[in-house]
Amino acid sequence: MNLLVTGGAGYIGSVVTAQLLAEGHEVVVLDDLSTGHADAVPEGARLVRGSLREAAEAVLAEGGFDAVLHFAAKSLVGESVARPALYWDANLGESLALFEAMRRTGVAKIVFSSTAAAYGDPERTPIPEDAPPRPTSPYGATKLAIDGVLTAYARLHGLGAVSLRYFNVAGAHGRFGERHAVETHLIPNVLAAALGRHEAVRIFGADYPTPDGTCVRDYVHVVDLGRAHLLALDACAPGAHVVYNLGSGGGHSVGEVIDVCREVTGLPIPAVIEERRPGDPAILVASSAAIARDLGWKAERGLNEMVADAWGFARR
Repeated sequence: MNLLVTGGAGYIGSVVTAQLLAEGHEVVVLDDLSTGHADAVPEGARLVRGSLREAAEAVLAEGGFDAVLHFAAKSLVGESVARPALYWDANLGESLALFEAMRRTGVAKIVFSSTAAAYGDPERTPIPEDAPPRPTSPYGATKLAIDGVLTAYARLHGLGAVSLRYFNVAGAHGRFGERHAVETHLIPNVLAAALGRHEAVRIFGADYPTPDGTCVRDYVHVVDLGRAHLLALDACAPGAHVVYNLGSGGGHSVGEVIDVCREVTGLPIPAVIEERRPGDPAILVASSAAIARDLGWKAERGLNEMVADAWGFARR
């Protein structure tokens, strides 16, 4: 297939682009490089630099595109709280520009990078797709709103769409890994402490109702995540929008993650306990039963492999 990947110079987008190329697909990456890196775009993909508003329609008008994989977004929860209008414009506004460009150029399939943040603080866990969405940040709210727009475009314009709600993505794929200017993810921060870039790992709260008192999250390897996108491409059906969770179905506490990082690196990695962060649920674990049933996907790589791959990338 001929595919447009938005945000393909970022962490997840670059990994999925590499996987698409390995499967023989033709890929054009559209990225404004505000957070991505040009050297992260895999060899064999064509990079077009620009925003979705500026460039999506011109690129799609070249013709021959079979589908879009949409990763481009701002994704820092804290920043979204401080600057909500920026997030509504960058996430929802830019996505609307993309969807309209697709409608006008006749591209009728899309796989969207959604998020578990759409659920907010869930009533129960593991979290199924029909759990009431209660986002607690503008970031989660923008992603939920985009899911709603996709449902409308499917019903009104015949779009075939699949939204994949990621839980905690981790790991690396060869030379493709996490390189965020502001790193908020746990595993890269723990490994940065192992490399001496931080004095210690900060643990936000150790008094949660969990076995060791620290928050529990569901981690999924970025390679497994990418495999789900390839399956989702084939599942895009005209006039339908389907939402799937992507997680392992099990959880690991912050304390467990730090212990695995110590084991993999062979380093002590100091940690300090601080106050809880407002709005952090004790446990967030996905039910991925729907995508297992419909597409045959399940997570195959465990936490040790995620940390080992991330450690290899961090030391490169």
